[in-house]
This record gives sequence, structure tokens and C-alpha cells, in this order.
Amino acid sequence: MAIIVNPKESGSACFALSGKNLLLKEGGKALSFHDLCELKAKFVEADFFDEPSFGVCAIDLGEGKDFPGGYELKTIRQYFAEHAEEDSFRLARARALLAWRRDWKFCGKCGSPLQDHAELTARECPHCGKVYFPRIEPCVIVLVNRGDKILLARHMQRNQDIYACIAGFMEVGESAEHAVRREIMEEVGITVKNIRYRGSQSWPFPDQLMLAFTAEYESGEIKLQKDELSDARWFDRENCPASPQPGSIAYKLIHNEI
Repeated sequence: MAIIVNPKESGSACFALSGKNLLLKEGGKALSFHDLCELKAKFVEADFFDEPSFGVCAIDLGEGKDFPGGYELKTIRQYFAEHAEEDSFRLARARALLAWRRDWKFCGKCGSPLQDHAELTARECPHCGKVYFPRIEPCVIVLVNRGDKILLARHMQRNQDIYACIAGFMEVGESAEHAVRREIMEEVGITVKNIRYRGSQSWPFPDQLMLAFTAEYESGEIKLQKDELSDARWFDRENCPASPQPGSIAYKLIHNEI
């Protein structure tokens, strides 16, 4: 499972990332290993790795770059909407690992520069020996049902005018079910019952693992957490407002696909 930096050859799926975008050949064609090598030669400071055991080879080009002719950008979210789960998994892993490698360069214990582990997908400190593995931050996302209606909310921090499920990070010591109850109470002021797990999805923005649930309304009236939500309402499932696009687990919850 070790990461190989600057590989000589690769049979892995190849990804070039620029912020929240994916660089593709014109016409939406996937990149080859040769394409990644050419990009690495042009952007010499870019982080470049191969992980043969997972079939992932990736380069982090950063944002605001001028790319050579023959390439185009597509958002990572759009790629998720258009591709099968296995393809999306590889891209999600590539982005999450590049973000982790960018942010974890020094040992938190002694401050020494980290190096790639020889056998594991990890970084280790050559001075004190501490090993660091990629971060995964668990989140809960929940669709609340009330009879034939569902609860959707518009989030303050979203750059899109859409309604989505209640979601949030798990706190230390919580079970996932406890986090579901807490997030719903904090954000909309209601209590729920019959919490049921529905599935999960890696969401690499940068390192979330979304744990999806449904729950039934129990009591209370909607009271918004104003610093988190701008609106929340009960909607008919067949008459929903603009919602997350396909490829997200939120879409699957809202459209009853899980």
C-alpha cells in the first residue's frame, strides 16, 4: 500500500487536480501516465504520486494555473455525477491523499519534516519515528421524514442556492446516532426517532466520510440555527426544490435511492 513518488511507469488511473477541478484532455478524455509526466515537467513543484495497490496515480497542480492547450477543466462533483462508483472512488482517494500530503508536512510531536513511509500509505518522522496516516473525518447526513413530507434546508455556507439534508461532523465520543440527534436539534430544533443507517460515501472536500441516515419526526417546531441555515422546510418528495446533483449520497437520500 505504499505511495511511490515520481514513478517511472504506471498502470493506474491518472488524475490531475486543480483545486476542486479535474484536468482532462479535450473532449473529456481521461489522462494517460504520459500526460501526467508532461504536466509534472511543466509544474515542477507539483506533488506527484502513484499508489499501485489502489490503482491511483495523481498530481496536484494547484489553482490559478495556465494549462497547455489540449486540456479542459471539469468539476470533481460533476465527475462524480457522471461516473460509476469505482471510478469515483479512485478520484476521491486521489484528491483526499493529495490534500493530506499538502497539509501534513511536519511532525506534530517534534517538528521535523515528514517523509513517505516505505511500506504503508502513511508519512513518518525520521527523527522520532511517529507515523501519520491519512485523516478521515466522519460526518452524518440525515433525511428526516414526517408522514409524506421530508425536511430540507438551505445552508448558509453553500455557494449554490439549493436545499439539502441536515448534515454535520461527529464530535469526539459520539456514536453516529447521537450525532444525528444532536445535529438535527442544533440546526432545526426538533427531535427525531427511528434512526436508520442507509449507506456511506467518501466526500473528499477534503476528507469527509459521509454516513447517511433516515429518521422520523418526533416533536418540535422548526427553529433555525441562523449561523448555519438560511431556511428549512417540509417538502413533498415529488415536489422538491433544487437539490444536490446525482453522484452525491444526499441525492440518493432525497430521491429514495438508498
